[in-house]
Formats: sequence, C-alpha cells, structure tokens
Amino acid sequence: MRILLVEDDALLGDGIRAGLKLADYAVDWVRDGDAARLALLDHDYHACILDLGLPRRDGLSVLRDLRRNGKQLPVLILTARDTSADKVAGLDAGADDYLTKPFDLLELQARLRALLRRAGGAAAPTLAHAGVVLDPASKQVSRNGQPVSLSAREYTLLHDLLRHKAHIRSRSQLEESLYSWGEETGSNTVEVYIHNLRRKLGADFIHTVRGLGYRLGDPT
Repeated sequence: MRILLVEDDALLGDGIRAGLKLADYAVDWVRDGDAARLALLDHDYHACILDLGLPRRDGLSVLRDLRRNGKQLPVLILTARDTSADKVAGLDAGADDYLTKPFDLLELQARLRALLRRAGGAAAPTLAHAGVVLDPASKQVSRNGQPVSLSAREYTLLHDLLRHKAHIRSRSQLEESLYSWGEETGSNTVEVYIHNLRRKLGADFIHTVRGLGYRLGDPT
C-alpha cells in the first residue's frame, strides 16, 4: 500500500512515516501544498494523509484540486483545527475522514485501514479468496485455516492483489504499491515475490496474464 503523507512538521511527519512503514505501508512524505499537488498528479496512491495548515498552498486547496481532477483516493485530514466549522469545511471539500492533533498512531492506522477497506468496496475487516484470509489489523494470513508466514513485501503484494481481485494488476502497479520514493527496485523483484506467494499459497492462486500482469486465480 502506497500512502502520501502531507505534513510540514518535521518531527510529527517523521514519526508518522516511521509508524506507517513499520505497519508495512510504502510512504512518500512531502511538506508543502505545492509538492503535495504535484505528487498527487504524478503518482497513484492508495490514500493520502493531509494536514491543512501547509506552506505555499493550504491543504483544503490541495484537496479541492484533487477532487476536481477526478482523483477518488481516500483522504484523511490530520490537523490541529478542531472546530465544527473546520471539520465541515474539510469534509465538504472531499475528505473521507478527519483526525485532530494530538492523536494516537494506532487510531490513525485503524482509520486508514477503514478508509482503504471502503475504497476497495469491502465492509468486512478481512480480505479473503480461495481459502486464503488476510487480516489487515493483525497482519495475519491463513490458508484453509492454517497460518501462513509471509515477509513484509510478500504481505503487501498479497494485500494489493486481494484488494483488486477482480482486476489484472500490472507489474508497474504492483511495484508502486511496494516501494516509496528512493527505494531501489530490482528488475525481477515482483516476479520473485509472486513465486514465493505461489509456493506458500498454491501454484494456481496467482495467474500470470501474458503481456498484462497478474490476477488471482478462480476460486474453487
């Protein structure tokens, strides 16, 4: 899962980024509204955590531009502005949720998981397909009731495929979900993780669609 964090406070932003990376998110962090606008135009994110009081361009302006451009990714506003009027303005501008500072990092992660579930069209807290169940809250994966041990990147790749199980995911889309800015990507990295997931979840769990990418196999 690739997240854009927009926060100008260096200490807070560093803490949020570190916490989200420990939760296996790929995080791109920018510190002003203009940089946020450009990042949202140039990259595909699963969600955005957006401060309102930003240098160069206010967070509400970034949010309005995002929605005017037809981008539907979930946006969680994170701000010290805690009046009802501020919350209404943020939600009316297109935000999906609102969390005021100070906050608990575990609550932020829980709200982010809920936004991502809804964006993926799922109300249930777990993702499931063909006997494989993934619980985003506990980071646990099982197959036919038996626990399966995955690396962080294997888990992230499986999470992406399960969230888009009705679609083919290209190699570049999967790489976008795995890596944030500045991280090196090997030429066959995705293929290695796909191979590992097939070994652990079954050879037919993930299908290769030649020239297009990968999709989950038909449930049996």
